[in-house]
Amino acid sequence: MPSASSPIAIIIPARYGSSRLLGKPLARITGRTMINRVWSLACAAVGADVVCVATDDERIAEHVRSFGGDVVITPKECTNGTERVLTAAEMLATTPAVVVNLQGDAVLTPPWVITALVDEMRRDPTVEIATAAVRMDQRSYEALRTAKGRGEVGGTTVTFDRRGNALYFSKSIIPFMRNDGQGNDTDPLPIFRHIGLYAYRYEALCRYISFASGPLERSEKLEQLRALEHGIPVRVVKVDYCGRTHWAVDSPDDLKRVEAIIAEEGDLVAA
Repeated sequence: MPSASSPIAIIIPARYGSSRLLGKPLARITGRTMINRVWSLACAAVGADVVCVATDDERIAEHVRSFGGDVVITPKECTNGTERVLTAAEMLATTPAVVVNLQGDAVLTPPWVITALVDEMRRDPTVEIATAAVRMDQRSYEALRTAKGRGEVGGTTVTFDRRGNALYFSKSIIPFMRNDGQGNDTDPLPIFRHIGLYAYRYEALCRYISFASGPLERSEKLEQLRALEHGIPVRVVKVDYCGRTHWAVDSPDDLKRVEAIIAEEGDLVAA
């Protein structure tokens, strides 16, 4: 078990066999591989002691070593990225007190967002799981509402209580806006888009993995609902992207979109 002096580790799960984009971590975005970009973002975050890639594929491992990254080879039997992260944490020389799960396709995650989660875990030792969310403005709300109207499933929203603990996560837009979100400039929308970045106490991660999925998780296809269904509070950390665009990579079209965003907004971290 980790001690009070145990490190905080950022672990990046990177699987080769993506059904929609085979070899996704090695896909190139404006001259650099996806995994190299995510590694750079993790290293630029403040407060973590360890950064490593968890993969089941030697091609990815060899590439990570080529740019000086640390890597842990995990079994192919890991059923998802969260299980892969826990397996990697157990394989580290020192069991971490806190594990940050930074998805291997999160190429546009600002380092200060990762830092915000690490800071929250250090600030409040009672927090078992933390995740991030950004408040939506009128423009982003309308864009998401239009996308949902077309039947797109991308984009998760979250509601939380006054302490910042999550009440619910949904692929629907919550809370429902009876006035279609038409408010005034002094009354910001109470809609927060969830960012799929998580920090866990090691013990909480072990408990989470041991739980079976429940009806809410199976209905929404959102793993974080497993924690809520089993009574583990999830702290939602409000973050500001400072004008940067949030986007993840799930398909070849997403690669082109991310390249366009980087061309317009610049790199978050220099090569």
